[in-house]
Amino acid sequence: MTDLTTLEADVLAQVAAAGDLAALDAVRVSALGKTGSISGLLKTLGTMSPDERKERGAAINVLRDRVQTALNDKKAALEAAALDARLAGETLDLTLPAPHRRRGSVHPTMQTMDEMIAIFAEMGFAVAEGPDIEDDFHNFTALNFPEKHPAREMHDTFFFHPKESGERMLLRTHTSPVQVRTMVSQKPPIRIIAPGRTYRCDSDATHTPMFHQVEGLVIDKGIHMGHLKWTLETFIARFFETDAVTTQFRPHHFPFTEPSAEMDVQCDRSGGEIKIGQGTSWLEILGCGMVHPNVLRACGIDPDEYQGFAFGMGVDRLGMLKYGMPDLRDMFSSDGRWLDHYGFSAFAAPNAASGLS
Repeated sequence: MTDLTTLEADVLAQVAAAGDLAALDAVRVSALGKTGSISGLLKTLGTMSPDERKERGAAINVLRDRVQTALNDKKAALEAAALDARLAGETLDLTLPAPHRRRGSVHPTMQTMDEMIAIFAEMGFAVAEGPDIEDDFHNFTALNFPEKHPAREMHDTFFFHPKESGERMLLRTHTSPVQVRTMVSQKPPIRIIAPGRTYRCDSDATHTPMFHQVEGLVIDKGIHMGHLKWTLETFIARFFETDAVTTQFRPHHFPFTEPSAEMDVQCDRSGGEIKIGQGTSWLEILGCGMVHPNVLRACGIDPDEYQGFAFGMGVDRLGMLKYGMPDLRDMFSSDGRWLDHYGFSAFAAPNAASGLS
């Protein structure tokens, strides 16, 4: 057994001297590989008698097990040493100031409004603005609201205290007053959208006392419902970024349009989300219609010469539909975590060239 003892001492010395995993693996191959020194001894057992094979084989197996144990122990030691060295070299100094983290984002409502403006601008619409505090004429009278209309009551509208003259100013209930101001100050043709804040006495998961609208107005000669339908279908397809848009117009009543309609789009409500352009369900999107002749007359436009259409839609609601936000009230809760999740980068403003969302 002297040769086995000598071989064991030699292999174990090589294992101990291995300085890294590569050198250790070379020792393993030279001893236990197919052509290794210990593997070669095992191949000689076939030429021995049964008694010699039994005695010699047991000794060689003991040698192989000792070498394998030594190899395993040395590998574990080398791996531990390598990990310690890596940890020592990658130490993080916690006393240093934290790296700068860019904070702030574009609110989903503003992102949605910018997307809508970009689409309508591409279609030739200008942006018009007006005051949030309005008078009765611009908010009601010029828009063909009768004296006893519910919108004139305190339960639907935020009124200020009456002036000495008896007039009561109010927070506008829609951005339609901007349409009135435009028609009074400009001559047709007119093609505008009026984005902005509006206010109504209403609060639940899909309504808030302050919300945002985009209304549109087109006044020109020869305008008809076909122009309205094309404009709105084109907008919906661009906004939801799909070519497959199927719409239906249901008769409705608005004091300022005649005929009036609400527009629905075909959608799929399965899977906990709404997918526009597929499925068999319908979703109400907006209200619209041809501008009422009384509104044109109130603004100094001859309805026998000019016709037009108008539409209005909720910015916050469209944003909820497109980006999967379940509760409208969260949009105004000032929760930084919510804004981090749903906010948009200020460096990616929507436009027709680079895209919308």
